[in-house]
Amino acid sequence: MRARAPRVPDLAGVDTGGTFTDVVARVGGRLVAWKEPSTPRAPERAVLAALARVGARRATRVRHGSTVATNTLLERTGARVALVTTAGFEDLLEIGRQDRPRLYDLAPRRVPPLVPRARRIGVRERVAAGGAVLEPLRPAAVAAAVRAVRRTGAESVAVGLLHAWARPAHERALGRALRAARLPVTCATELCPEIREYERLATTVVNAYLVPRVARYVASLAAAHGPRLEIVLSHGGTAPPAEAAREPVRQLLSGPAAGLEAAWAAARACGFRRALTLDVGGTSTDVAYAEGGLPRRRAREVAGFPIQLPLLDVHTVGAGGGSVARVDAGGLLETGPESAGADPGPAAYGRGGPPTVTDALVVLGRLPARSLGGGAVTLDTSAAERAMARLGRALGGRPAVEAAAAVARVAEARMEAALRAVSVERGHDPRGAALVAFGGAGGLHACALAAALGCAAVVFPAHAGVLSALGAMRGAARRERSRSVLLDARDTAGLARALARLEAAVRAAFPAAERSRVRIERLAEARYRGQSHELTVPAAGDVAARFHAAHRARYGFADAAREVEVVTLEVRGTGTAPAAPRRAPAPRGPARPAARVRVHDGRAWRAADVWDAERLPAGWTARGPAVALQSGATLWIAPGWRARRHASGAIVVVPERAR
Repeated sequence: MRARAPRVPDLAGVDTGGTFTDVVARVGGRLVAWKEPSTPRAPERAVLAALARVGARRATRVRHGSTVATNTLLERTGARVALVTTAGFEDLLEIGRQDRPRLYDLAPRRVPPLVPRARRIGVRERVAAGGAVLEPLRPAAVAAAVRAVRRTGAESVAVGLLHAWARPAHERALGRALRAARLPVTCATELCPEIREYERLATTVVNAYLVPRVARYVASLAAAHGPRLEIVLSHGGTAPPAEAAREPVRQLLSGPAAGLEAAWAAARACGFRRALTLDVGGTSTDVAYAEGGLPRRRAREVAGFPIQLPLLDVHTVGAGGGSVARVDAGGLLETGPESAGADPGPAAYGRGGPPTVTDALVVLGRLPARSLGGGAVTLDTSAAERAMARLGRALGGRPAVEAAAAVARVAEARMEAALRAVSVERGHDPRGAALVAFGGAGGLHACALAAALGCAAVVFPAHAGVLSALGAMRGAARRERSRSVLLDARDTAGLARALARLEAAVRAAFPAAERSRVRIERLAEARYRGQSHELTVPAAGDVAARFHAAHRARYGFADAAREVEVVTLEVRGTGTAPAAPRRAPAPRGPARPAARVRVHDGRAWRAADVWDAERLPAGWTARGPAVALQSGATLWIAPGWRARRHASGAIVVVPERAR
């Protein structure tokens, strides 16, 4: 009798974090998951090891959300870039917009440009704002630019000419010549054919800066998975390796984007239409606010550089389980942004690491002594207590438990500030919204943060510890094309022609067999003529009327007599998402606590039940204080809160006074 061959996963999702690399795989319609310690110096090693752990090295499709692009930009470890631009505009990268975001800072520090002055090359040519050629680009100027680039020893080249979005011929000629010289080239009009020269140029330079390193990383994974590999992008969708390697700037913050998609789906499944999302990992915390749909932005700043491309609106702060706790020169307690990472990790990992937020939670009893990451790391309570005791002495002789409580409060203050930044500071009322807590440590801070913000409930999804990997696995392929047009909103024929060209380009970017199933969304960036910034409205029907309504909703007034100008058109195409894995049937019968432990709630020690979150029947309820454990995440149910298991598999926690 022949042995049955082991099942091979048909789909897998991977998310690389600063501390753990998470993988989920769909095997026969069911999910398996694993958390592998990350290897920051060679992140592909942890990815391949994690896939091997769940038998997914031969998965039909692997979707990967990577931090390589983000970390390369943050750490300034990218390529040696040369910039080719219109003569006289070589210093645009440094001049920028002359904004002063820290108006009262007596010693402001500017982010230095990625391309120093010596590697910025001006070329004689000029195109007017309307697209007319004022000075042609001559072959001699092209040849001189290629020679100048070679002299710089550049590893990658950015080409961005003034007003090239209106007439890209000059940029294309330079791009062809530089590629013929066997140099990796990013042309601004291929990446971002839109107005605003500084933002367009900065985005192009960032892409060129990232290309060599990200291309090598993607190639190393593609060698193992070939056409089965897909890379998650900043808008939450996926792209094949070749496209992802060519435009790595679209991967910035891609892991948090996948987590946001999955968190929003969890909130909707529990009946919420407004949600704050809280993803607390080992190194950072990612937050977002969603109402009626995923929050999208046409542009944002990453690591001090403007990125003029569509992406999901996620805000990141350096506060996570591995954030180092220390006392500064003035005697104040601080946590983060420095992280202990995966090695040595927190003191509780038993490798001589520094005191961290994780150690504080272990000492408080909210993170019971057990293995983390499905057995990847075993917690050492004694080491955590010694670390907090040392910190307590530095705080003036405080007991270890008081130091631990203080560390938790300081970390939560940073997280609360981030949540307020994406809600209250943007005019969104968090009261009545759900707080979706995920990541390995999101559930440990959720009740305190929900209470501070007045949230209606905490949603702790199934598979919370690997939710970003789950979001990567379930994401649909997306393509987006945009172009500045500067048309009157009443020019319906002109708008229709431009939209048709963009839609054709979007559909062509999908495999032929999928094009008929692509869902298309058309958008217009519009403004009153003379304004400097736009509002996004659907590019359907009466665009001017839609803009007037959007302007009134945002600013409290509208002027129907003023001309509305459509600055940029965008077409988004979304493919079919893979089927959701089957949810494991909920256990039947009454649940019993797995253990009973002592937990410090910030004021006193209390007895608390510990529940296995993966064995709870539908309808299960419990009052705080209590702890619910998943294989990759922990939920702290604070006193005054009541938890129940939702039919979706999530645990929903509400304040008892709201019942």
